[in-house]
Amino acid sequence: QVQLAESGGGLAQAGDSLRVSCAISGPTGSAEVTGWFRRAPGKEREFVAAINWNGYNTYYSDSVKGRFTISRDNTGSTVYLQMNSLKTEDTAVYYCASTTAIGRYGDPEVYDTWGQGTQVTVSS
Repeated sequence: QVQLAESGGGLAQAGDSLRVSCAISGPTGSAEVTGWFRRAPGKEREFVAAINWNGYNTYYSDSVKGRFTISRDNTGSTVYLQMNSLKTEDTAVYYCASTTAIGRYGDPEVYDTWGQGTQVTVSS
């Protein structure tokens, strides 16, 4: 069974950068997509970014496009979310998730494995 563990969250000021990581362990299929979602206080879970198994295809929400970058390391065992030009509205718990579904990367319902989340807080 695939297991995911996020790390790297913390406190930043608006305009700063942070990188969060998702360590992936266990068996993974070649159709795996790893996504980042976030949930801000009082809000619904929101898609942030996703990357396919070989790192060739990436997807972003409009709210983070141009500021955040998702990537995988060469082994495929770690997925990163580099967050630049942070805004106060980026404050949330960030979760990584994994799915073998194709084409519905933005839908949290198709992700069957989730990490425990890491808090990112951006102050003004």
